[in-house]
Amino acid sequence: MENDSLNVKNVAADSALNAGAGSVPDSGASLDSGAVAPAMPTPEQLGISITAGPAGGMPAITVGDTFEFPVTVSWSVQGSALLVVPAGSANAKGLTQVGLSQESSRSVKDGKEIASITFTYRIAAQDTGNLHIPAMRFEIPAQMGQPIDLRSESVDIRVEEPFNPLPIAVGAVVALCVLFAGLWRAKRRAAAREAVATKNAAQEALRERMMVLKQRVNVADSREWLLELESIAKEFVFEKFGADAGSGKDGGSGLNLGKDGAGGSSAGFESAAAVNLDALVKEGRLEGWETIVEEFAHARYGGGKRDGFENRETWKAAMRLMGIEE
Repeated sequence: MENDSLNVKNVAADSALNAGAGSVPDSGASLDSGAVAPAMPTPEQLGISITAGPAGGMPAITVGDTFEFPVTVSWSVQGSALLVVPAGSANAKGLTQVGLSQESSRSVKDGKEIASITFTYRIAAQDTGNLHIPAMRFEIPAQMGQPIDLRSESVDIRVEEPFNPLPIAVGAVVALCVLFAGLWRAKRRAAAREAVATKNAAQEALRERMMVLKQRVNVADSREWLLELESIAKEFVFEKFGADAGSGKDGGSGLNLGKDGAGGSSAGFESAAAVNLDALVKEGRLEGWETIVEEFAHARYGGGKRDGFENRETWKAAMRLMGIEE
């Protein structure tokens, strides 16, 4: 690379003189001091070109970034050298120039030597949205007349907000919380439906057993009939209190212990059969059951004769206490 900093060869003057040669009088008289100066040639006529922006297009820019913006001035050498002077800045709305460097080079294209100077502007993006890099202005001093003026094209750029992963992370956490909450609610609803279905099935089973028992009020042995009613009552109490039916308020046990000393705590008829109704009545957990529980105890210890009317009244009382409808 070499720095082409020589003065412009008097290309402009030569061109102007050649263009006006046909109008010079044969007498060779000197030009009058008031004669109009010849027009300066344009950059295109001199073979000068200017390009702005990176070759691959502008990169993605985020507010706060400092990016480079190259502007290249090229011309066909033909034994001449140009002095190109930056005459403007890249400052614009939302953009601030923070540096400038230049680099000269030569290359050969189509058998012609091409010289170029690349000015690299360092620009800080200080705002977001659609911004505009202004046209860059350069001057090429001439030995005669005004300097040649060069301008690049304005370039539009887009400056984005910096990427912030926090809203996405928060949104993902919220979405997961909503998802888990929905799954938890769905699971609770399913469990509640299952519990209701189980309870309804248990109540229906008790109702069916009570209806069968009703049909036997006059024909069955009274003792057996009462013991059957007691087993239904224990099933109801176990369904109502669950395993807690075996623990009294004062730490006593409402469940009979088996031969191995273990209380019945598993679901099903065997656990229900282990419920101690007498203990629960004494603890006040079966309000209104006192009379019917006494009848159960009387039947267990032998009892006496009972007619169908007494059994029917006992059956009605049990239906009311268990909340079962015919």
